[in-house]
Amino acid sequence: MPSKTFVPAFEARVGNWKYYSCLMSYAAVAREINFAHELGGNQDLGTMIQRGVGSRTTDITNYLLTNENRFLGAIIVAAWGGAPEYIPLEMEKSPDNGDVLSGMDRNFGVLTFDGTHQFFALDGQHRLRAIKDAVKRNPELGREDITVIVVPHFDDEAGRRRTRRLFTNINRNAVKTTAQENIALDEDDGFAILTRRLLDDHEFLGRQGTVQVFSKVGNDGELRLATRQVGVSGTAWTTIGVLYDLVTELGFGLHESMNKTSQRATDDVLDESYEIIAQRLDELLSACGDMRDRYESHAAPKDLRAPKARDGEGHPFMRPAVQIQIARAARHISDQGLLPWPELLKRLHELDWRMTAAPFSVVWQETPEAARKGKMVTAKENGQALYELLLAHLAPNSKSQIERALRNYRTVKNGERYPISGEELMRRLPAAAEFN
Repeated sequence: MPSKTFVPAFEARVGNWKYYSCLMSYAAVAREINFAHELGGNQDLGTMIQRGVGSRTTDITNYLLTNENRFLGAIIVAAWGGAPEYIPLEMEKSPDNGDVLSGMDRNFGVLTFDGTHQFFALDGQHRLRAIKDAVKRNPELGREDITVIVVPHFDDEAGRRRTRRLFTNINRNAVKTTAQENIALDEDDGFAILTRRLLDDHEFLGRQGTVQVFSKVGNDGELRLATRQVGVSGTAWTTIGVLYDLVTELGFGLHESMNKTSQRATDDVLDESYEIIAQRLDELLSACGDMRDRYESHAAPKDLRAPKARDGEGHPFMRPAVQIQIARAARHISDQGLLPWPELLKRLHELDWRMTAAPFSVVWQETPEAARKGKMVTAKENGQALYELLLAHLAPNSKSQIERALRNYRTVKNGERYPISGEELMRRLPAAAEFN
């Protein structure tokens, strides 16, 4: 007779489902719970449920093995063969605790894993694979606990249909955290941590309104985090999502642990990285058209972005789409060693910081029906063209690179010639690359 495993559980009901909420050790999970494709004769469910358990589990496994703050959400499993044996229990009451414990043992009991059922994951396959792998590498992890929700599964047509419906409902209705929510909450991603610290501690970025954090604050308390665009009438310099991207792009040359988003860097590394990133941002804010000074001295920052009736005179570095491409170009130039950082800042400062000026005009479109009006062009190909033109202006490495940038400009601007000649841009070429 197979040995039995007893786990504490609450019996519960929702809709037309009876289920059990259990507390199981990682060791018991690794031993008792399987993947659908491992269950004999279950090809139907195996095809439905097994959704690429693979490389993604490596990050979760490493998280379990290395992160002291590790925590995994509940796994939902189906009990192959119907409802498992459930034994209700009552708490012993006394005159001293009777009132306190009254009703606390409602639906409380023990679920029996005795080998007569098989259990497969409906939700949490990657977590299950990571637990199995982590416990093999470090058996001590087997003592840790996770919540497991068990639902009965019956091996007939009605049972299979019912379980399929449950699986699709779970995955269709699950709401994943957004990228912006991860920035606001993640305690392992070093760049998210630095982004929040800049909002708290940086003299300019931490000032109320400089970085748009929320796009909506409802009367009933609902919040919506800002994405990647500042509102037309907004006064912010950028948004929390774009600031995170800027921090990430400017994070070149930092300690390697900063790139491990599932494992928090040490406090010393975070402190050192913050000082470097903050300084680079300060220097960019100065080099890019004296952005910070102009923002702080301007009565209405939104007019700095788009002066009334003179939109094209607006400051490009007030536009998130431009900010991203400048950070991308700065990273590429630094990673490739094309230009020392101080010289890069000097060349940025020499650009004409108006939306109608090159190279920023590639993401700007004049509005024919309204003189001196215009709008941003946020298409992906225009952003890429701006990136390549920035490289051509700041640190080109070959004649062909410059020519490619000019061709891309003509393509996205419907045949319009770039206002700066290729010969002039080639003066930026290093001597060794002039004849490439």
